[in-house]
Amino acid sequence: MKPSNLGSALVIACAVALAAPTVALAATGPAPAAVQGKKHKAKLEAKAEKNRVKVGEETKIKGSFADLGGQESVSGGEPVVVQQLKGGVWVDLTTGTCKPNGVFKFSVSFKIRANVTLRVFHPETELYVGVVSGLIGIAVL
Repeated sequence: MKPSNLGSALVIACAVALAAPTVALAATGPAPAAVQGKKHKAKLEAKAEKNRVKVGEETKIKGSFADLGGQESVSGGEPVVVQQLKGGVWVDLTTGTCKPNGVFKFSVSFKIRANVTLRVFHPETELYVGVVSGLIGIAVL
């Protein structure tokens, strides 16, 4: 190889080596805020007031949302969504927010006889990562 070609090859090899980490970082994008430690983890608990209801009868879904970091108290207004599992897909039934003390309560009723599976979902916000409650089973008779 001629000395001028060797120098060109070295310059190109160095440029590729220096650009590779930048390209890899651009491909993955910035680290999510939760990884950077900015978002808090939370705990979401929920249960049904009645686990057996008649068609059209209301039952309440009660629960609480709590910051797991213990560094901040929940100021209220955090979004919570009651969802029903239908055909393998979670479908929103009702949406609201928790009170300043982190508690929430929803009324739900069903139009057909079935065994329904519900959960409460808190979508990711600027302060918290997304979280779901345990499953809630209700027999609609």
